[in-house]
Amino acid sequence: MNTEIIIAADLWEEEDEGVMTTWFVSNGANVEKDDVIAEVMVQKIQHEIHSPSSGVLEILKLADETVSKGDKIGLISGV
Repeated sequence: MNTEIIIAADLWEEEDEGVMTTWFVSNGANVEKDDVIAEVMVQKIQHEIHSPSSGVLEILKLADETVSKGDKIGLISGV
C-alpha cells in the first residue's frame, strides 16, 4: 500500500507557492513515520515535511521545484 506525501493545506497561512528546498532522505531510502524528510520554503521561512508512514520513499518533486498546498511531493511504499 502506498501513502501519498501531500503539502498540507495548513502548512503556511498565505496562498503563496513554496519551493522544495531539500530532501533529507534519498529516493528509495527507508523512512520511519514522523521522520523529518524534507523542507519547503515559503517567503524565506522553512517548513518541515514529516513522513506520514513508514516504508520506502519515492520522491516526486525535486529540490528547487515549485510546490503549492495540496501538491503530492512523494510516496511511501509499505514494507
